[in-house]
Amino acid sequence: MLRTEGLTKRFGGIVATDNVDFELEADELCSLIGPNGAGKTTFFNLLTGALEPTEGRIEFKGEDITESSPQETASLGIHRSFQITNIFPTTTVLENVRIAAQAKSNKSLHLWRNFSAYDEFQEEAHQILERVGLDDRADEFAQSLSHGEKRKLEVAIALAGDPDVLLLDEPNAGVSSESVGEIIDLIEDVSRDHAVLLVEHNMDIVMTVSDRIVVLNQGSVIADGPPEDIQDDPKVQEAYLGGYEEGQLGTDTEAETTSEEGVA
Repeated sequence: MLRTEGLTKRFGGIVATDNVDFELEADELCSLIGPNGAGKTTFFNLLTGALEPTEGRIEFKGEDITESSPQETASLGIHRSFQITNIFPTTTVLENVRIAAQAKSNKSLHLWRNFSAYDEFQEEAHQILERVGLDDRADEFAQSLSHGEKRKLEVAIALAGDPDVLLLDEPNAGVSSESVGEIIDLIEDVSRDHAVLLVEHNMDIVMTVSDRIVVLNQGSVIADGPPEDIQDDPKVQEAYLGGYEEGQLGTDTEAETTSEEGVA
């Protein structure tokens, strides 16, 4: 469904993404892992049109989208959440999702019209909020949510418009260890009817939910396979896992630091 061929991004002398060949199937949950500075966020930004590749090609459903803008990419059915929570804090939880759903429709030019005129979007927003466990907070301002609930809201926003592919950038970032189970349940739920590409530092989540794991190091793919193979791969152990064993929640929970060039 989504594939790259020779995808490369250079920032001056820095090669952030180096000749990456990648493919995501329609029914797959693939996790993208690697040390800080491996190029994961850059790769996300290339897939969504936020960055233009230096070399290579991106295809979605057989169509070349290499030069597509973020708006065009989203309209095609590729939606993303962000490493840093990206919501409208002073509007209600419902309005955050309703606006996102409306923005994906041909009625987006009237984005700020009274939402009661758009019952279809309001109903869609309620259904999505119920799915992520936030429908009981629908009429509250988004800024009143806990951090974990804001992460759920961001996933809800990404779900608006019924995308084919969800790119989830650290949905567990800043979430308390007590809420990890809820995040796992949410990721597994959305993966039932969406292709998902997940960036996540919590290795228990990665090993639990992933059909497949791709490991980046210094912009290049160093391993690609099922979780059990990745866990035992010597190259991955050396570059990233450092002796990970199941149950070590948040082996690398420190949020990636993104440089001015967007390399992460």
